[in-house]
Amino acid sequence: MNRLKVGLISFAHGHAFSYLKALAALPEVELTGIAHDAPSSRVEEAARQHGIPFFSDHKKLLAADVDAVVICSENVHHARLTLDAARAGKHVLCEKPLGISVSEMEEMIAVCRDNGVQLMTAFPCRYITAVVRAKEAVDRGDIGEIVAIKGTNRGSMPGGWFVDPALSGGGALLDHTVHVMDLMNWFTGARVTEVYAYAATRFHEHLEVDDTGMIHVKYDNGVFGVLDTSWSRPKAFPTWGDVTMEIIGTQGAISVDSFAQMNELYTNESGKGVWSTWGDSMDEYLVRDFVKAVLAGKSVPITGEDGLRSAEVAIAGYESVKRGQPIALAGR
Repeated sequence: MNRLKVGLISFAHGHAFSYLKALAALPEVELTGIAHDAPSSRVEEAARQHGIPFFSDHKKLLAADVDAVVICSENVHHARLTLDAARAGKHVLCEKPLGISVSEMEEMIAVCRDNGVQLMTAFPCRYITAVVRAKEAVDRGDIGEIVAIKGTNRGSMPGGWFVDPALSGGGALLDHTVHVMDLMNWFTGARVTEVYAYAATRFHEHLEVDDTGMIHVKYDNGVFGVLDTSWSRPKAFPTWGDVTMEIIGTQGAISVDSFAQMNELYTNESGKGVWSTWGDSMDEYLVRDFVKAVLAGKSVPITGEDGLRSAEVAIAGYESVKRGQPIALAGR
């Protein structure tokens, strides 16, 4: 396979536009179509600009000449779309969270495996320069053995389908656990064994989902972690969320501020501050690694299992909130 024929299914999540731009810039990729099941002049215009077919039914895209798909639908549809793609023999890059239940994520992984296709979870934060350098330092042993990690992912309330539990599957505890929890799992190389969480609606009235939370975890190697997962920032906040970590080791500590590589821009036109990033594009590196792995027939670097390990913590977090006590994760 010299070129990878890639289609995109659903632009419900804004990352789809970034992934489309990144894919279009890769010479080894041939864009074969966009499928979006709701009328959208913006999505149809994107298809026209790239000279590729637009489909109102994702199954028509899957029936076309395509090797792989990128899924950026509402969370509740991730499993259904991934299963359809796998059964059609297409490799999948799926937006986070991978799913909204452990059972459906296990099915996604199993069906992709049984049909001989790869399943990659979209965790672009692994490609942020500050994160990459911190991981290299940890792997070199610069801070000794990790003892604990404190993380944050605090952003503004996204609105839209994100606050509709029928489409999102949860609020801030789900939306803002998965990115940094994946990083914590990656850095420790360990499995979460226990979860204790708090979640509530404190910043926005009349929401049907939580907008703030704290999640505490224990790992099977003795490491402890805590993560602030909230939509606590006002509308004027310049990005979807911060991504920070304080990694404490036996011989030192590393502080990670993932979005430090930026300029602050203030204009009357935008109405709020904007972080104009001058660092490397994490979405570009994510997409490039997916394409590279599929073309080479090698395992994708961020698997469906990685997506499961992250999302299951958030799901257990909701159970912890409901019961008011820690939840043990069953070993798999």
